[in-house]
Amino acid sequence: MHLLSIADLTGDRIHCILNKAVEMKAEVRAGIFADVLKNKVLALVFHKPSLRTRVSFEVGMSQLGGRSVYITDQEIGIGARESIGDVARVLSRYVDGIMIRTFSHQIAVDLARAASVPVINGLTDLLHPCQILSDLLTIQEKRGDLEFLKVVYIGDGNNVANSWLNAASVLPMSLTICTVKGQEPDKKIAANAKAFAGSKVEVIYDPAEAVRDADVIYTDVWTSMGQEKERGKRRKGMTSLQVNGALLRKAPEDVIVMHCLPAHRGEEITDEVIDGPNSVVLDQAENRMHLQKAILTGLIH
Repeated sequence: MHLLSIADLTGDRIHCILNKAVEMKAEVRAGIFADVLKNKVLALVFHKPSLRTRVSFEVGMSQLGGRSVYITDQEIGIGARESIGDVARVLSRYVDGIMIRTFSHQIAVDLARAASVPVINGLTDLLHPCQILSDLLTIQEKRGDLEFLKVVYIGDGNNVANSWLNAASVLPMSLTICTVKGQEPDKKIAANAKAFAGSKVEVIYDPAEAVRDADVIYTDVWTSMGQEKERGKRRKGMTSLQVNGALLRKAPEDVIVMHCLPAHRGEEITDEVIDGPNSVVLDQAENRMHLQKAILTGLIH
């Protein structure tokens, strides 16, 4: 089994992963580290740099008694120096699982198709499933059952927005995507989420309207890796989406604010908000490791 998209999971499977993550987080707090992945090795294939993805997977594997091997595209030249299929088949002879953080989602799909070990999507330009699964864990900790909450994503219709929509296609929730014209999330992914009877999903363009009854306000950078040349244009076009103190005052007092990091402070979010009392961004960052440990034990153990 692979983990390429939240949409590939059932609601029951997601709850099992979340429950396991809660259990494993409590064990870490108690100083308990079970070697459930002793002698197991995870390959970490990176085309994009990362703080949280690399460290959370490496430390997580270590806490589970296993090891990880960090591989950049300079070593393998996937799809150029060596075919994706050959990389997948060779790595499958060496390791027990593969995590890939890359640009094209098709690379992750092709890798999983050829691999005989589990492949985990650590991020592609289309989706970021591990991030949103860990965010579900954080929301559950802070606010309880997601079914009764309203999540508002404000920003670019990027891989994070797409994965929130994937979550809404399998878990009952109220999800509002607030963006600007021309930056909407993937149309097919949005349509699938809207078609799920258990969820209320909308795409709107007014941040003040979006946050009025929000339980969660979520934002991300306006310019993702690989889009750096568009940063000036994007910054100019999305200024209305900034999560700042003025916008926060239009939301309920107990709303929680989330950001998957890294943040472009002063663009999509201000210091006042990201460092303020409503922010849970550091809890999000920590929970990446606990959630991914639950994924790893389910796929590799």
